[in-house]
Amino acid sequence: MRYQFVELFGRCSCSGLNICSFCGRLTLAVLGILFGALIALNPKKTIEIQTAIYRPFNWKLEPISMKKELRNMRIMGLALILCGAASIVLLLVIK
Repeated sequence: MRYQFVELFGRCSCSGLNICSFCGRLTLAVLGILFGALIALNPKKTIEIQTAIYRPFNWKLEPISMKKELRNMRIMGLALILCGAASIVLLLVIK
C-alpha cells in the first residue's frame, strides 16, 4: 500500500505556479465527486440555486413536477459521483 501512495506523488510534476496535467485532472475528478454529492444530497437547494442564476436573465425556471425533478437531480448527482470515481480510477491505473 505504501508503494501506491509513493507512486501517486511520483506522477506529479508540478513546479512553482505550474500545475501538471495529472494534478489538474485529479482535482477536477475530486470536484466532480463533491458537486455530485451536494446535488444528490440536497437536490431542492440545487434547483433553488439554478432558479436564482436564471432570474437575472429574465428566464423563469419552474419544474412541471417537483417530485420528478428531485428524483432526476438525485440521479444526476449519483451519475456525477460515479463519473468522478471512474475518472480517478482510470487516472491512477493508466500511466
